[in-house]
Amino acid sequence: QVQLVESGGGLVQPGGSLRLSCTASASIFSSDAMGWYRQAPGQQRELVAGLTTTGSTYYKESVKGRFTVSSDDTKNTMYLQMNNLQPEDTAVYYCSGLGQLALRYGWGQGTHVTVSS
Repeated sequence: QVQLVESGGGLVQPGGSLRLSCTASASIFSSDAMGWYRQAPGQQRELVAGLTTTGSTYYKESVKGRFTVSSDDTKNTMYLQMNNLQPEDTAVYYCSGLGQLALRYGWGQGTHVTVSS
């Protein structure tokens, strides 16, 4: 089973930036549509950004213009560049497959993002 490991989270002030990484144990980003999800305390997990195999992207409305999803197939890694972070972006961020593919890839430990002054 392919393992996904998220990293790059941390504590940042409002307006700051972070880049999250999702590294896979196999080459998957050229064959499967993948995405970044987040779960805030007391909230359901939600899709934040998605990336298809053709390079098409999806963004949750509240992060459009601030977040950018990309991948580097040579490194088996997907990224989420997050700029102008706001307190409402505070959550645990996970990567997994899009749609039904999330059942195949499951959920890792995630990476914590805290936006606070």
